[in-house]
Amino acid sequence: MFMQKSSSWIVAFFFSLCISASIHAQLIPDPSAEAAPEVPEIPDDSLGRRTPRGTVSGFITAISDQKIDRAAQYLNLSRSQKKPKESARIVSIFQKLLDQGGEMMPYSWISNTTTGRTDDDLPQGTDVVGTVQIQGESVSLFVENSQSDGDPPLWQFSKSTVDALSKVTVEEQATFLEKTLPDWAKNEMLGGVPIGHWFALLIMIAIAYYGSWAIIYFFNLGLRQIWVRSRTDPTAGVITALELPFRLYLAVWVFIWLTQETGISIIIRQKLSGITVIIGFVAFLMLLYRLSDVISTYSVRRMTKRGRLSALSIILFLKRAAKVAIFVFGIIGVLSILGFDVTTGLAALGIGGIALALGAQKTMENFVGSVTLLADQPIRVGDYCKVGETAGTVESIGMRSTRIRTAERTVVTIPNGEFSSTRIENFAPRDRFLFTTILDMRYETTPDQVRFLLVELRSILYSHPKIAQDTARIRFVGFGDWSLKLEVYTYITGANYDEFLEIREDIMLRMMDVIKLSGTDFAFPSQTLYLGRDAVPTDDDVKRTEDIVTKWREAGTMQLPNYDEERITALKGKIQYPPEGTSAYSKSKKA
Repeated sequence: MFMQKSSSWIVAFFFSLCISASIHAQLIPDPSAEAAPEVPEIPDDSLGRRTPRGTVSGFITAISDQKIDRAAQYLNLSRSQKKPKESARIVSIFQKLLDQGGEMMPYSWISNTTTGRTDDDLPQGTDVVGTVQIQGESVSLFVENSQSDGDPPLWQFSKSTVDALSKVTVEEQATFLEKTLPDWAKNEMLGGVPIGHWFALLIMIAIAYYGSWAIIYFFNLGLRQIWVRSRTDPTAGVITALELPFRLYLAVWVFIWLTQETGISIIIRQKLSGITVIIGFVAFLMLLYRLSDVISTYSVRRMTKRGRLSALSIILFLKRAAKVAIFVFGIIGVLSILGFDVTTGLAALGIGGIALALGAQKTMENFVGSVTLLADQPIRVGDYCKVGETAGTVESIGMRSTRIRTAERTVVTIPNGEFSSTRIENFAPRDRFLFTTILDMRYETTPDQVRFLLVELRSILYSHPKIAQDTARIRFVGFGDWSLKLEVYTYITGANYDEFLEIREDIMLRMMDVIKLSGTDFAFPSQTLYLGRDAVPTDDDVKRTEDIVTKWREAGTMQLPNYDEERITALKGKIQYPPEGTSAYSKSKKA
């Protein structure tokens, strides 16, 4: 029960901290807005009952000083309950119930404003501040503003709470400490508390810490025996990171449970409530701090295995930024738990953040750009790419900029903010290389010679093992000013650009052989003046080409306008590549 309630209070604390940050996020006032009306100054109350926190603190202080009459003034008593004897009885019962397992919220969680909490489901002017056990049932403790509207607020323990306390029968039910402590330890007082409670407190601290250590130790031992994966990274690193924070957190819960069950005075528990909350909060921050180390170490290993060394600098930067944020958040949280007003600090941080963001706008833009590059991975180190007008090989991707080595061997440094927003053309992932060209043939080329060229040039593409056959295309595409145009369009499969150049060279040489065999030649972009001695295709060459085309017609095997699939299949792989007579061919034969 106490763990569930304390957990809900911790959640409420974090929520209130976030709410206070959001309230003070608007740092620049709107000049058009109307000026807020002046709030009349509220006179101080000699007992500090203007706020719920002041009432609870004043009541605990009064019973600590054993000033029963003063403590009664923090209760909203009826006329009959204000009699000295009855009021003293109610205060005594209240203290007894609090000592016997009752709970009071830490001061930092209780509202310190005159209006009380306004973000709960309770009526306006009513706050819950703790619980007590009455006849086995949990009863909430409320404080309320007992003054009417228009009067200065006066917070007291509510009428319903006081009535519930007044109905409790005064039965001396000794707590564990009252049963076990010797008389001298119960009679000697220190700070309004029997001295035996202070000694018991030290023993409970030792029991809570070493008990939680033993529980976590044996739990980890059993986990490693049952779950084999817990012995290896990264699971082992996560478990190690969780060990100390969980031990501290468990020690806090064990300590709170022991103090409630043994009957440690509410005076001591309330004084130590802030410390226990701080320890739990520090344990949570320590957990985040250690997890940042584990996550960064795991990420560095993965990036190293993948060869993405450029990501390491960003991982380390994010790790440092996370630790700084945890540290700052921890300081603000601890100060808030101790009761300091952190809204001014949050406002200062907001102003500083805006100033930093404006001053380091380009730096943040470059950092976000580098994160985008690493997350989206449009390029990697070693890729040949073109960014804007710059083409070259990526040498490094840093937190601020990316370096590219150009073909002139110069290094171009491009800010990552600009890099990530520019059109990037990456040549490295290509699985095919486009080979396209126009073959300009002389106008003296006869139609049958064109047909011969179309068939034989296609044969080269269909039979070459490095050509993607589904893309092979050679077409007679038009009549130019000075040539007949044959378009070659296909894709070459190669591992890299150097191999593409090698294969393209082989194909073009073979095409030159076919053009020479056809009896025609390439056209030149100039006017030709025919003289008597001008070399023209011989009649034998023309006749040979025409005879071949005639045979194709007679046999019905001319592969125009399209090649037959059977013929394509028959030609597949017919060309020897590398070509016979080359050193590469000789090496392949030896292999």
